[in-house]
Amino acid sequence: MLIDNFNDTIAAISTAVGEGAVGIVRLSGPQALAIADAVFSGKKGLRPSQFKTYTMHYGRIVYAGQVLDEVILTVMRAPYSYTREDVVEINCHGGIVALHRVLDSVLENGCRMAEPGEFTRRAFLNGRIDLSQAEAVIDIIRAKTDSALKISLEQLKGGLSKEIDKIRQILLNILVILEASIDFPEEDLKQQDNSEVSKSLDLARLQLSRLLDGAKAGRILRDGIQVVICGRPNVGKSSLLNALLKKERAIVTPLAGTTRDSIEEMIDIKGIPVRIVDTAGILKPRNLVERKAVRRARGHIRSADLTIILFDASKKLEADDWKLIEETRDTNVIAVINKIDLKSRINKEELLKVFHKVVELSAKKARNINLLEDALCEFVYHDRLVSPEFMLVSNLRHISALKEAQKLLDNAASALCDKLPLEFFTQDLKDASVYLDKILGKDFSGDLLDRIFADFCIGK
Repeated sequence: MLIDNFNDTIAAISTAVGEGAVGIVRLSGPQALAIADAVFSGKKGLRPSQFKTYTMHYGRIVYAGQVLDEVILTVMRAPYSYTREDVVEINCHGGIVALHRVLDSVLENGCRMAEPGEFTRRAFLNGRIDLSQAEAVIDIIRAKTDSALKISLEQLKGGLSKEIDKIRQILLNILVILEASIDFPEEDLKQQDNSEVSKSLDLARLQLSRLLDGAKAGRILRDGIQVVICGRPNVGKSSLLNALLKKERAIVTPLAGTTRDSIEEMIDIKGIPVRIVDTAGILKPRNLVERKAVRRARGHIRSADLTIILFDASKKLEADDWKLIEETRDTNVIAVINKIDLKSRINKEELLKVFHKVVELSAKKARNINLLEDALCEFVYHDRLVSPEFMLVSNLRHISALKEAQKLLDNAASALCDKLPLEFFTQDLKDASVYLDKILGKDFSGDLLDRIFADFCIGK
């Protein structure tokens, strides 16, 4: 895609595919109003190019003398629109045929079909939003939980941009002073106190570290985690799945081996998107079906972000329990003792010697399920409370750039400590600033934009 091709006018269907009460065809570009004039017939005879901005008008879309649909047309004039170009939105009936007929009519009158994400791309290139805000748009669309949506909305409002700019300003202030010392030594400038420079650098490093501290939680809230429930047959895995889902999803019977295949569900646990997998009981397989079920269960355990190993409180630990403990020793595990409503025979102290976290609950009675949810949140947040004002970084491109900037600032701190020539120190600061600029899109290439906006839906 040509990143400077602004002379054409683009159009696309901006609502989801399928039937609905209303669908929207969106136009953006210098000819948006003229093209709307060619296809729209209003009741009062006025044309869209005569409408005031931010107004809606009832009429019909007419093409080749045929009425295609009754619509409501909205006008948003440049620069006060999503793209900072003239934008027209045609609210049609939501059937796929009606929408495509309206879209075809504007394409025939001079619009070009928009590329994926091209409306948002134009908003970025026209300076309405920076690149981090543009990337937040697709995250809002794909948010799986309220928490993920909140992060994306904060980024769209410019929360991340403000934090990045604070760090950039600190580095710029240091560079202004030190560059003068390097470029104009004959001016006998006052020797900068290294302790003040060091304090400013430490502040920049601290603020950058705070952003990276929330990166893991941010990624999880954006993309979710996979949690696998495993254990011997009949320890209550399916009952636990049902208790977490708060509905009966898996079949539960007193018979061991009821679950023969893995069951996956998406669930929101305190704002964390969790893909939870109920696996077949881990046992010595007696036939081909059980062998495949156990093999699949072990595959899920290997790929999981977190494993819940379930134990039966009414039974002593057996050889199969210890084998499973050994298999998961190098993974993230929460141990759960189930069936606490029955007489206990398990030795909890043995489990506490192996696991950092042991939760006791009754899946059948739905007792202490909140303790398991708390343990899962602890795994995500590591006991660090995240306030509403805390900016969580969730985009992998941003995280990578922040890590590179962090390395360079660490190098700069070492150069300052070792009293190396100022040129080494200032170059590290400049390079760190370049990585911060990349997050905001101050330094970008067409290929980078193509990769970012390729993930967007057409029409956004």
